[in-house]
Amino acid sequence: MIVTRPDQVPGASSHIPVLYHEVLSALDPGAGKRYIDGTLGAGGHTFGLLEASEPDGQVLGIDLDPAALDACRETLADYSERLFLFQGNFAQMAKFTDSMKWQTVDGIILDLGLSSMQLDNANRGFSFQQDALLDMRFDPSQPLTAAELVNSLAEEDLADILWEYGEERFARRIARTIVARRPLQSTVELANLVVSAVPGGFHRIHPATKTFQALRIAVNDELAVLRTALEVGIGLLKPGGRLAVISFHSLEDRIIKQLFMRERRDCICPPDLPVCACDHQASIRLLERKPISPQVAEIENNPRARSAKLRVAEKLNLA
Repeated sequence: MIVTRPDQVPGASSHIPVLYHEVLSALDPGAGKRYIDGTLGAGGHTFGLLEASEPDGQVLGIDLDPAALDACRETLADYSERLFLFQGNFAQMAKFTDSMKWQTVDGIILDLGLSSMQLDNANRGFSFQQDALLDMRFDPSQPLTAAELVNSLAEEDLADILWEYGEERFARRIARTIVARRPLQSTVELANLVVSAVPGGFHRIHPATKTFQALRIAVNDELAVLRTALEVGIGLLKPGGRLAVISFHSLEDRIIKQLFMRERRDCICPPDLPVCACDHQASIRLLERKPISPQVAEIENNPRARSAKLRVAEKLNLA
């Protein structure tokens, strides 16, 4: 049984899982199956998987943020015998499945980016809507913060981060202004500086949005972790198992698309090579060639879902 309304999820007053129905439909949860939620967050997708896999389906939930794990232990306490929680990033999935003695799983969900809990908590420094220290760490115990990057990097290195991870067209101008005005300590201070550094009339979104995205990705090494996690996840799936990944910006989606396209092909040699020399074997098929986007009703109910894209791959039988 799949819960039909996302707002039935515990704690959903502040968090509505993005593409809830589409994820559950793609993963096809059922009794006796095993799943990984690599980005546990508020536990919305995990709740749906647990409900739909009664009486004995199991979910391994992973999150870097200890606050998310603590919240899910409370809101999902009724499922404690079937829910196993680990602190870490989703690139460590194999380590956690090994500890559970799970050789394969039936499905994996990765809901990338920020959870609503993190974004809404001003003290975490992810948002410029409220003033806070420049933190942006998913794992509060890691040493590197956004403040350290902003205040210690050379101008060229800072500009490269803003360009590569934020696709910020004014990266060099912003980096130059930061270096001239640092040290910077707070989110509002940085956001105001970015606004002052760029010309008006070029932005459909707040001028600091891409800068904050870039710093967050750099602090948490998100793109490298994603590449590893996709490969590890495909390796953990049993034949017919599915990997569902929700992304929120083009950098993430490009990585997912390119890796999925590579893994669905038998040969990945350069096109000008006359004979295949790679010995690569297709390991997945795509459920849809194009990403799945939220319906209008979901976007109206949860504006943060508007940029979400869901891609789903199914593991082939390689025997």
